[in-house]
Amino acid sequence: MIPAKRQTEIINLLLQRGIVTTIELASLLDVSPMTIRRDIRVLEEQGRVVAVSGGAQLAGRLFKEPSHLDKSALHTPEKSAIGALAASMISPNMVVYLDAGTTVLEIAHHLVNRSDLTIVTNDFVTAAFIAKETRCQLWHTGGMVERENQSCIGSAAADIIRRFNFDLAFISTSSFDQRGVSTPSESKVAVKQAIADSAQRRVLVSDSSKYGMFSTFCALPLGRLTDVVSDSALAQNARDVITQQGVQLHLSTSIESNEREVSP
Repeated sequence: MIPAKRQTEIINLLLQRGIVTTIELASLLDVSPMTIRRDIRVLEEQGRVVAVSGGAQLAGRLFKEPSHLDKSALHTPEKSAIGALAASMISPNMVVYLDAGTTVLEIAHHLVNRSDLTIVTNDFVTAAFIAKETRCQLWHTGGMVERENQSCIGSAAADIIRRFNFDLAFISTSSFDQRGVSTPSESKVAVKQAIADSAQRRVLVSDSSKYGMFSTFCALPLGRLTDVVSDSALAQNARDVITQQGVQLHLSTSIESNEREVSP
């Protein structure tokens, strides 16, 4: 069986089952596990599947981002641990960008009583917390308001972002894969690109459930990031994809276990 036909068969099996192991695929298609792994790698590069430990699953398309309220109830322990680890990267007197989102809000929670930072954000909830709980210099981007996510997006927000030189920028997402950060909203692309253009260090903060998801618009290629902060449930293939791009990977365990793991 030629590779293209075999890869089509793999997709058909995944459509039926959702997830299939490498050993199962090798047996069903009468080829070696190494051949199947090569096929999965090709399909993953095409954005059609996501390699998981011992097998593959279909890539998931995100058509609409959850609201701020909905996101606040999802993966709370992971986000708390990610926020603590990300906050430890912030040195005194830095100029820091905090992107919109509940994971980035967890970073803000670790800045209570700080007064030495200049913080810029497009998120209303994060801005309110920083204004109340810290004495840092605070800027909000303004721009077109996205009510469901309590933030500002679009070219006006991007223009303000580009006025700053950030030492460190924390970038959020609801979907990323081997190709990079994606979004269902075209108006968010300009904001993500402005952040990346203006920051010396560009850190994606995202729990592992977001990996393997993709959406309509590519906001940032994976290689434009300098770091990714996620949790220890991130699959090995995802870890390999990130580090092979030269991106520093930092993995945190849930705060419930009071442990931290960092992968250089």
